[in-house]
Amino acid sequence: MRLPSIDQLRENVALAFDTLLVSKLRSGLTMLGVIIGVATVMTMGTIVNGVQTEILHTIEVAGPTTFYVLRIGQQGDPNNLPPGLRNRPNLDEAAAERIAALPSIAYAGIWAQLNGRLEAQGARTQPMGIAAADNGFPLIQGGDLVAGRWFTRSEVHSGARVVVIAAEQARFLFHDLSPIGRDIRVDGASAQVVGVWQPPDNIFAPPGQGTAAIVPFRFALHALPMDRRQQMMMPVKPVSTTSVEDAEADVTVALREMRHLKPGDINNFDLITQDQILASFNSISGAFFLVMMVLASVALMVGGIGVMAVMMVSVTARTREIGVRKALGATRTDILAQFLVEAATLTLIGGLLGIFVGLGAGKGGMMLMNIQGDPPIGLTAVAVAVSVGIGLVFGVLPALKAARLDPIEALRYE
Repeated sequence: MRLPSIDQLRENVALAFDTLLVSKLRSGLTMLGVIIGVATVMTMGTIVNGVQTEILHTIEVAGPTTFYVLRIGQQGDPNNLPPGLRNRPNLDEAAAERIAALPSIAYAGIWAQLNGRLEAQGARTQPMGIAAADNGFPLIQGGDLVAGRWFTRSEVHSGARVVVIAAEQARFLFHDLSPIGRDIRVDGASAQVVGVWQPPDNIFAPPGQGTAAIVPFRFALHALPMDRRQQMMMPVKPVSTTSVEDAEADVTVALREMRHLKPGDINNFDLITQDQILASFNSISGAFFLVMMVLASVALMVGGIGVMAVMMVSVTARTREIGVRKALGATRTDILAQFLVEAATLTLIGGLLGIFVGLGAGKGGMMLMNIQGDPPIGLTAVAVAVSVGIGLVFGVLPALKAARLDPIEALRYE
């Protein structure tokens, strides 16, 4: 089969555009399925890419080497756990101090994540996150101290009734007044504000549900309601010269020794790394993206069938034109190429429109979620290729029908 030349290809593209312009409404409706399918893929790809970028940024705040020791790492109903998990010992300060003393560890602490209201000057917040930690909190969570100070060593050890509050809650409770040195109630317990903290951006904290205050762990232990089974954790950060794997091994050995576990006993604690957190997100987003791909494939299939139907009608409507071209010397290959190019052009335009619509919708979604991310360039190239491929695949049958027309019969067609 003789392949069409560059000039013939250029002529076929011009003919395709002329045909599309003659039947604008029909062409637009035909491209709609392709536009919807490609736009769906591009929208989800843009949002998933932005969310993944945000997660990587969140992980970078704490450092990719930070990991956490938890009593139970898996999710589920805490009141309906297997005995092996339900009977695990709680985390405690002694374990955190033992881990912090290891040569391979730069920081380890005992924290708890609580929930409660802040009250001051007659104003009261909604229930929000309250972190029971120490002055290593910004090392793990990031953010900036915009006023005052963090806890002193003596305040951490004595469980002093001091608190560092988030900047947003400081404005809500004290308006234009400086909160430093003022009294506040943290979930009903009185405390003195010693600092104001500006948290890092975090799209995964719902509005108003981020960390509103940080108090010394011992203050929370003695003055605030705490579920030691579920709310406590130990963040661990290795020294820069130690890998995460080596640090995890050291922490595991230390905890097993403290808990008198025998060589054959399984660990009665869990370690969660940043890589595991990222892997969990990738698993969830991958499944979500797969569902979107299936839905987009259905739309693309519908678009492809529409292209085939329109091209079939086009072949029938242009039977005399095909006969004239064959009478003037056009070969089957020329006719086949003409209609394949026309179908591919139709879906290519639909694909490009879908890309622009999808990128715009994805950008709008990221703006609503307050995240940043680059457009998925690789996915854009795939979308263009898929669009052209749909035109070629679904345009084959109409093109073959046109190429096989007998020129004499075609010229007689009314």
